[in-house]
Amino acid sequence: GLEFAAAAWSSGGDLNTARYTLAGAGTQTAALGFGGEEGPGAKSTATEEYNGSAWTNGGNLGTARMQLGGAGTQTAGLAFGGALPAFTAATEEYNGTAWTGGGALPTARAQLAGAGIQTAGLAFGGSTSPPFAAIGTTSEYNGTSWTGGGAMGTARYNLGGAGTQTSALAFGGNSYSAATEEYNGTSWTAGGDLITGRNYASGCGASNTAALVANGRTPSGDTTNTELYNGTSWTATASLILARKQGASAGNTSAALSFGGLAPGVSVTTQEFNEAGPATVTISGS
Repeated sequence: GLEFAAAAWSSGGDLNTARYTLAGAGTQTAALGFGGEEGPGAKSTATEEYNGSAWTNGGNLGTARMQLGGAGTQTAGLAFGGALPAFTAATEEYNGTAWTGGGALPTARAQLAGAGIQTAGLAFGGSTSPPFAAIGTTSEYNGTSWTGGGAMGTARYNLGGAGTQTSALAFGGNSYSAATEEYNGTSWTAGGDLITGRNYASGCGASNTAALVANGRTPSGDTTNTELYNGTSWTATASLILARKQGASAGNTSAALSFGGLAPGVSVTTQEFNEAGPATVTISGS
């Protein structure tokens, strides 16, 4: 008969540099992790590449930054915004080896989310420099420069993002938000609320109809709760092994990665998510 394995998180290879408020991009077997904080205010330039089992060091960011946005792939990454600790509009592009400068965001911001690829990126949400006013603006990247997109229904920072420039998802955020919004390349519309509202979450996914949220902070503390979005509503799936916040994610709803963060110490831990599927096939006969 055909046996099905339940969705589950398992342990992956540790990051070389422990950090939080970093950005992630790529897939479970070709992921990119970059920037972040190695300790309070100790911003990082470190870039690491994951091959499905281990992280290796890549080219450093040109500008150390924390609380940044990220998008793209392991060989075509995008880093934008963040805190230096002054908030920045700087964008950098990764080619698999080195980072080079790209077009600046219209507005310096940190604690933002990203989606898409290097030549069709999306930056949304975030905050202005202290006193941290929430931003609802969206910017679209064409590989050279950013232009304005549709405004979010709910301005927020410390949110999660997933999808593409024309099919993006925003979820969670400050005040332990459960609000979810879907972007179609022009405008945002309200989607189904998270089951567990949270800030400092990270997420991944192919579109606004197939996304995953993992980690974050709730009013009762850091969470292991993981949820999947189908374009209408979120459903709970297998919990993370280790609760954390301010980590990064990569991949999609069938094969995801969660790494770094505060758990509560600065973490190197990587966890891999695989959805339910055939585990073993047993053929019986005479």
